[in-house]
Amino acid sequence: MSALVFDPYDYDFHEDPYSLYRRLRDEEPVHHNQADDIWVISRHADVFAALRDDVTFSNRMGVSLDASAWSPDAHRVMSFLALDGAEQARIRKLVSAAFTPRRVRELRPEVQRLTEHYLDSTLARNADEGEADWIVDFAGKLPMDVISEMMGVPEADRDEVRRLADLVVHREDGVRDVPQAGMDASIELMTYYSAMVKQRRKHASDDLTSALVEAELDGDRLRDGEIMAFLFLMVVAGNETTTKLLGNALFHLSAHPEQLAEVLADPGDPGTLVVPWIEETLRHDTSSQMLARYVVDDVEVCGTTIPAGSKALVLLGSANRDERVFTEPTVYDIHRDRAELSQILSFGTGRHFCLGANLARLEARVVLEELVRRVGHFEVHAERAVRVHSTSVRGFASLPTTFKERV
Repeated sequence: MSALVFDPYDYDFHEDPYSLYRRLRDEEPVHHNQADDIWVISRHADVFAALRDDVTFSNRMGVSLDASAWSPDAHRVMSFLALDGAEQARIRKLVSAAFTPRRVRELRPEVQRLTEHYLDSTLARNADEGEADWIVDFAGKLPMDVISEMMGVPEADRDEVRRLADLVVHREDGVRDVPQAGMDASIELMTYYSAMVKQRRKHASDDLTSALVEAELDGDRLRDGEIMAFLFLMVVAGNETTTKLLGNALFHLSAHPEQLAEVLADPGDPGTLVVPWIEETLRHDTSSQMLARYVVDDVEVCGTTIPAGSKALVLLGSANRDERVFTEPTVYDIHRDRAELSQILSFGTGRHFCLGANLARLEARVVLEELVRRVGHFEVHAERAVRVHSTSVRGFASLPTTFKERV
């Protein structure tokens, strides 16, 4: 058997990371990638423990593999995701005072409106051309529009904000870091959000940006840079991951005709199987594949000592397919037991559990329920699908799909 080589920048790895994940779990559950000096943790129990222990596995250097993003200043663009302890708690509490569950719930009519708008145009293209691109025509647009609507980004600016966000996560073949285009896009986004925050300080509205400006706990308020960092985090983490979730959901269900027929069987009650469809997609092929952590002290994991000062990498995608937790983990099964699905780590766990998880699930449910109501069958043309190449998210840049509308 060939030697284990873990290269998160390799395009072939992006096409199928799961066979390598299996080998890592079985042969080297803590693997040292010497070329990049990264300690890779792949088993569910160990990933779970590391995510819950931010004293040892710190976020203080950020969560990205990329050398240019691995810095004590990572919080300036990734907000509380790159902080620990009291600093993390302070920012998260202030942000949560503005980004409330109620604000998310109140977005539902807008998500429904946008879903109907983009589905109309997607199905019109499908009628004219025999297919549409589920990512380009729909899934790549809606999540950014939802976030932009919440933030108060004008409609005229949304295409450009979406383009910049795509550049931030894209990785070029042979470039083992953020490409220059991604760095430039990050600066442009931060400049845009700086102007937006300043404008809201002068003229408040009812959007999330204004709510962040006005958020207060015991006399403490968010500074401009802290608001800008959270807006940046929302665009990169919230937009990209939901786009990929929507793409992965259609890709995998289309590959399982019997399950596809079940999901689409009852347009009058689309919610019955849509939720397990979403949750199984999150488990089987999660948008967020891996997160980096800074190792504060020497720590033993699975009999291997990871030295203090190291960069550790926890593999969410591998944890979600661990045979020690999930029955037949390589099988895509929308009827998977709920107790198993409750163990998925797609949104993390502990103090850093994804603040946007409810929003992602809301968007996915509204979109896929409407799809079931309006479409009697669909076929993803997998042979022409184009993957996004990124170390942080897994999904598609293009997903040609033929839809058969209900009569």
